[in-house]
Amino acid sequence: MMVLKAVSLSPLHGYGVLLRIQQISGNRLEIQQGSLYPALYRLEHEGWIASEWGQSENNRKAKFYRLTAAGRRRLHTETEKWNHMADAIGAVLSAKPEEV
Repeated sequence: MMVLKAVSLSPLHGYGVLLRIQQISGNRLEIQQGSLYPALYRLEHEGWIASEWGQSENNRKAKFYRLTAAGRRRLHTETEKWNHMADAIGAVLSAKPEEV
């Protein structure tokens, strides 16, 4: 879900996805490259992202990923699920003895 969100903001190459997630999270989250690239492959295989070759900031050839329409729908669905789960967990963690 975080990868989908990162590429929904702008097309990014793989390393750019890592940096974007770190930036957005205030350096609280770090994705390992060893798990990112298989995830990008899987997301592209599912049709949620698409890629094309381009030039990176340092003029190297890089594969840039962007969100597809199907990916936008998936991101919306997964975000709703996450928010629902986070609300439920918050309710459990904030429960008081007199409320049960």
